[in-house]
Amino acid sequence: MSTTRQDSPGDRGPGPDGVRPAVSPGAQVRSLDLQGASGIVPMARDFTRQALYDWGWLPAAGADRRAAAEDVLLVVSELVTNACLHAEGPESLRIVCENKILRLEVTDRGPGRPEPRTPHRAGRPGGHGMFIVQRLSMDWGVVRLQEGAGKTVWAELSAPA
Repeated sequence: MSTTRQDSPGDRGPGPDGVRPAVSPGAQVRSLDLQGASGIVPMARDFTRQALYDWGWLPAAGADRRAAAEDVLLVVSELVTNACLHAEGPESLRIVCENKILRLEVTDRGPGRPEPRTPHRAGRPGGHGMFIVQRLSMDWGVVRLQEGAGKTVWAELSAPA
């Protein structure tokens, strides 16, 4: 499902900064500053992989758990790559694990609004990032930053059973 809702269905409203949804005290949250860093995409994947290890998603006990973890890493790669290509680079990556939902958020200062290319043409190079995010996520969307230019692109995936 592709959306551009301000928040996802389970959100309880914006956080203190007016952008991020509030999380319960039991939520696990990780943030990574990406401004000015080099090797951003591998850095974001490594950061996410470590969070998945810390939260028990990895090492994966079976094929379904392994596939769920790989989906998360691919979505992170696509969101960060999209910010690199179309929004002057990402500023941050935030990962929230709460109630068997993993939320990935990539914030950038770009003015654009990511959308899957329609129609999607699998045989053509490029233009697959948001299509992949759409296919692998339960939901995704864009939240405009309240202060200045920029946005947070988020995607939610379900935790493995």
